[in-house]
Amino acid sequence: MKQHLTFLGLESSCDDTAAAVVRVGPDGAQILSSVVAGQTELHAPFGGVVPEIAARAHAEKLDLCVEEALAEAGLGLRDLDGIAVTAGPGLIGGVMSGVMCAKGLAAGSGLPLIGVNHLAGHALTPRLTDDLAFPYLMLLVSGGHCQFLIAHGPEEFSRLGGTIDDAPGEAFDKTAKLLGLPQPGGPVVEAEAAQGDPKAFAFPRPLLDRPGCDMSFSGLKTALLRARDAVVVEHGGLPRQVRRDLCASFQAAVRDTLAEKSRRALVQYLDLNPAQPSFAVAGGVAANKAIRAALETVSAEMGVAFTAPPLRLCTDNAAMIAFAGIERFRTGARDGMDLTARPRWPLDQSAPALLGSGKKGAKA
Repeated sequence: MKQHLTFLGLESSCDDTAAAVVRVGPDGAQILSSVVAGQTELHAPFGGVVPEIAARAHAEKLDLCVEEALAEAGLGLRDLDGIAVTAGPGLIGGVMSGVMCAKGLAAGSGLPLIGVNHLAGHALTPRLTDDLAFPYLMLLVSGGHCQFLIAHGPEEFSRLGGTIDDAPGEAFDKTAKLLGLPQPGGPVVEAEAAQGDPKAFAFPRPLLDRPGCDMSFSGLKTALLRARDAVVVEHGGLPRQVRRDLCASFQAAVRDTLAEKSRRALVQYLDLNPAQPSFAVAGGVAANKAIRAALETVSAEMGVAFTAPPLRLCTDNAAMIAFAGIERFRTGARDGMDLTARPRWPLDQSAPALLGSGKKGAKA
C-alpha cells in the first residue's frame, strides 16, 4: 500500500454540506482543505432543520463544495486515492445526495468508493487530530447522538451507554426555542448562560440515581418548561436576566450529568488496563466550553489523558469523513455502486438499541 493516501471526503447528513481533502502518511494526517456550507439562514424561519429543504440545498451545493475543496488543496481527482462519503446515519434525503454525488465522482474517475458511518467520523476524529492510540474512551455528544464508546479499531466500537431519549444538542435547541432564542440553540444558550446564575434554578440531574452510563435529557427540558411558565406567571413575561439564569441552570445540569456519567464510563474503560489511557470527546456539544472543562477535570482526577478536537472539527465536517474513509481503506474495505444511504446505523451493532428499532433498524 502507498505510504501516503489522499482522500476526498463528502458530508451531508444534516444541515451542513461539506467537502474536504485529507492526506495520511508516515508523519500523520494533514487536512489539505475543508469546506463547509451551512444552511442556518434557510432553516431559521422554521425554528429547526427542515429535511426537504436540507436535501435540496445539499444537491445544489455538493459539487460546488467539491470544486472548492480540490482547488484549496491544489489537487485534481487524478491526484486522489479514493473518495469517502457519509452513508448514514442522518436525514435520508441529505445522505442520499452525498452518496449519489460520491458515486458519480467514483464512476467518472475510477477511484475507490468508501462509505463511512457519520458517527465513526466523529469517533475517529481524535486519531485525525492527535493520532490517539486504540483503545480509547469516546464521548460522542451532538445534536442527534450521545453515547459512550470504547474505540478498539476503525470499525470496532463497544457502547457503554447513551441517551435513552433526547441528545444534549437536541435539548439545547429545544431550550433555545422554549426561551425565544434563535437557532442553532447550543451556542446561543451557552452565550446566555455565561451571564446567568447556574444555581438560580434547581434542575434535575437525570438518571444519576441509577447505575450505569445511560442518560436522559427529555425530563430536564420539561423541568425548564415548567420553570419558564412559572416565571411568566409571576412576572407577566420572561425578564432577560431570568432567561440567562434559566440557560445557566440548564447548562449546569447537562454539564454535571455528563461529568458523572463520564466518571462511570472511565471506571469501566480502565478495567481494560489500556497501555495509554485516553478519554476523548467529539461532536457539536463538545464545543461547549463549560462542558468541555468539566470533562477535562474528570479525566485529570482519574489520571487519564483528555483529548478534544479543535472546535471547527467538533461540528459536522468532511475532513473527519475523509480520514475515516482512509482508516477503512487501510483495513481492505471497499464499496461498490450498490452502496446505500442509511437513516440508521449504530456503531456497536451487537448492543441493544437505545431508542428502539423499526423497519429501518436500530436508531442508535
